[in-house]
Order: sequence, then structure tokens, then C-alpha cells
Amino acid sequence: MTFATAAGSETGAPADPLSTSRLLVLGKRVFDEIDYDPAMVLDAVERAYLALGNGESDNPRKLMSQPPEKHSVAYSMLGRDGGRRTVGFKTSYKHDPTHDRGLQKYYTTLLLFDDVTGLPVALMDGSLVGALRTPAVSALIARAAAPHARTALIVGTGTQGRMAAPMLLAALPDIERVIVHGHHDEGILAVRQTLKRFHPQRDIEVSSDLEASARQADIVLGVAGAGAPEAVRHASLKPGALALLVGYGIHADALWHADYRIATSEAQMRVTGTDLADARGEFAPIDAELPDILLGRKPARRSPEQIVFAYNSGMVVTDIALGRLLAEQARAKGLGEEVSLW
Repeated sequence: MTFATAAGSETGAPADPLSTSRLLVLGKRVFDEIDYDPAMVLDAVERAYLALGNGESDNPRKLMSQPPEKHSVAYSMLGRDGGRRTVGFKTSYKHDPTHDRGLQKYYTTLLLFDDVTGLPVALMDGSLVGALRTPAVSALIARAAAPHARTALIVGTGTQGRMAAPMLLAALPDIERVIVHGHHDEGILAVRQTLKRFHPQRDIEVSSDLEASARQADIVLGVAGAGAPEAVRHASLKPGALALLVGYGIHADALWHADYRIATSEAQMRVTGTDLADARGEFAPIDAELPDILLGRKPARRSPEQIVFAYNSGMVVTDIALGRLLAEQARAKGLGEEVSLW
């Protein structure tokens, strides 16, 4: 796939020097006009991990700032996707003092530069990129660690919960049952509608008993918000299950008692997964990271009976890869607004 520079030429081609002062700005509403499908997203995210695993990319550990009372959290991430030769800077800020989804404020941005021409690509709202790349990463983990899964349980119906099922089914089309456990009717409806958008013939089952649902699931995906009242414990996982944590909804004991442990990045987990640490602030050791699994250097599990825990923390190289793809699609459709910053 060819990616255009900010000036509209192919990567590596000469660019108009006057364009160096122009930046394409893509607001949240712009992305409503861009077409995408789960398979396209999975491919972009997987390529980003392969490039990282091969040493072509850089993904330094993210920085986090949080006040003592934890009413907000902010992250800053820098990275370079060697596959697409793009540098990116991502920021995110969430203000959530009461854990009320209706009152929560969340802002995220992604700034991209072409590392061949040195030109800016775009400054964009990062919410769609995050909403797509995180469930895509979960689907890649599930495909590797639970290839024969037939039942998936999604705990949570927020932004991550809504794209979870389409991504899982794109990666594992043999999944027969998708169970959703949530406490917001509008969220459950949104999960159902999003699934039908990409898979019109499929539907979800709504769980009323989290423990009972977990005992049936080959994959348990924890994507609930910080205020989630319930969490799946290790004792509720059946032999061979994959417990995959993104946000909340899976108890820390699933990490500590797992037979095998996966992380997208162990270093990132130590930054964003502090609630998984024990009383001394220590973490259970990780057996494999996702790039090594995708490259065949390490297994995703050692036996079919093992209970596997996986921690999916965002890595900016995937945001950069997917953001570059969406930005070039937006430019091709004439979307967004060019502004002069420099």
C-alpha cells in the first residue's frame, strides 16, 4: 500500500517546499465520513507490531501523570513506525472524578510526521484510532492464544466494548457465541448495533450473571470502565480460557494465578496496570510479549489446558500506523482543514 505525504505525493517523492507550513487538521466528525473495516484495521495493527518486533520501529515507554486523588489521568507517547516511516506524538487526558460515564471528559490527539520528507502529515482527534486499534490488538492476541475459541464474553459496553466483537469475529470467524455483560442499556444496544454494522447476521447474548457467563467462555475480554462493579476472578475461568484485560472487568488474581502470561509490552503494563501489582508493588512475570508471539519467537501458550492471562496496553506504534492510514484516506476524500502553524 502506498502512503502519500502531507503534500499529496508518494512517500519519498519531491514535495512542494511551501507545504512545510501547512498541517492537515482532522476533527472527530471527519472520521464519520471515512470508510474502514475490521480486516483493514487488523492488517495495519499487525504490520506495526511486526515492524516493532523486527527492530524497525521505536516505542518508548509512555509517560503518565495523575494527581493523588486520581480524579484525572494524562498520558504522553512518542514513537516511530518504521514500516510506514512515520513519527507520531500522542497525548490523552481523561477527567473522571466520579466514574460517571455521562460526566467523564476525555481528549486525545495524534500528531504525525513523514520521516522521509520531514513534512507534517496530520494533527487529528485520536479517539477513533484508539477505539479501533485497541480491540484489534485484543483480536490478534485472541487469534494467537485461543485459536479454537467458540464462545467470547465481553465485560463492558463502552468505547472498547463496541468494537470488540467485530474485531474478534474478523480474527476468529469460527466464534459461535458473543456474550456481553454490562450495566447500561444504551451501551448494550450500541454493542449490538456495531456488531450488526459489520456482521449483519450475527447478534449478541446479554449476560445477567457474570460468573456463570465466564465459566462458559473460551475468551473473557475485560473492557469495562474504572467504575465497574464486578470482575471475573480466576476461579471462574475454565481450563484453556484466555482472560484478556484492557481496562477493568477481570480481577488481578487472574494475572497472578494464570498458567501463562502475555503482555503487549511488559514495560507499559508496569505504567498503566498498577492495580495489578501486589502489596509490595511487584508484578507477576510475563512469559511473552505480543511482537515475539506474532513473529513466532515465543508461543502464545504452552498447552491447550493452560489458563492464559493477557494484558493489552496501548502502544503508540499502532496508533501511528492506523492514524497514517486514516489520514491519507481523509486527504484522498478532501476531508479536513489545512492550517499554517509554522
